[in-house]
Amino acid sequence: ENGIIQPLMVRKDDKADVYEIISGHRRYLAATRLKLTEVPVVVLDITKEEADIILVDSNLYREHILPSEKAFAYKMKMDAIKRQGKRTDLTSDQVGPKLSADEISDTDSASQVKRYIRLTNLIPKILDMVDEGKIAFTVAVELSYLKEEEQYELHAIMDLEQCTPSLSQACRLKVMSQHGTLDMDAICMVLEEEKPNQREQIKLRADALAKYFPEDYTPKQKTDLIEQLLKEWYEKQEYSKQESIGSSRGRAR
Repeated sequence: ENGIIQPLMVRKDDKADVYEIISGHRRYLAATRLKLTEVPVVVLDITKEEADIILVDSNLYREHILPSEKAFAYKMKMDAIKRQGKRTDLTSDQVGPKLSADEISDTDSASQVKRYIRLTNLIPKILDMVDEGKIAFTVAVELSYLKEEEQYELHAIMDLEQCTPSLSQACRLKVMSQHGTLDMDAICMVLEEEKPNQREQIKLRADALAKYFPEDYTPKQKTDLIEQLLKEWYEKQEYSKQESIGSSRGRAR
C-alpha cells in the first residue's frame, strides 16, 4: 500500500556508470519481486571504504546473524578502516592485530572483535559447523590457528568419529600445530581422550528419594548408602547365579 518508506542508500561506482547499493538490498529484492521499476534512493558522495563501513554496520544490527557473517563483516570493516589510513593500534592484546574497538564495533570489545575475525581463517567445512552450533565459538577461535591442511585432516577425523574437540583439546591441537608435531595420528590421539561431559551419568531426583532416608542424612551419606545397597544387591544376584549353575550341574549328573 505504501511502497518503500525508507529510501535505499547508494553510491556512484568509481569504475562504471552504475550505482552500488550500500543499504537496502532486501528492499531492492522485494521491489524486483513486486515488479517495481523505480525505488527511492539517497545518493551518497562517499568512498568505497566508507561504503563498506556503512554496509557492515547496517548488517551487524540484524536480529539473526551467523558467527561467520559477523566474522567477515568485522574483517571487511577493519580492512576498510586500514585502507582509509586510520590508526589501528589503539588497543592491544594477544589475540590478534591491534585495532580500536570504537571504530569496529560498539557492542563487542576489541578482543571479541579480533576473535570473530580469527574465524575467517577457518576452512569452510569447520566454519559451517560453527554456524550450526556443532563447535563452540571459543573452541573455533583456537582451531583457527591450525594450518589449512591440518584443519582438513581434523574435519575428516571429526566427520569419521562423529566428535568435536573440547576447549582444552583445541588448545592442545593449537600448541602441537605451533610446534610442528600435529598430524592425523596426533589429532586422533587427542580426540579419542574421554571428555568429562562424555562420561556416563545417572541423575536421581533428590525429592523422589528423600522419603527413604533419615532427615539428618547428608548428601554424602545418601550416596554412600545407595552404593552400599547396590553392592549388596549385586553380590546377591551373583550368589543366586552361582546357585543356579550348581543346581543345573547336579541335575545333569
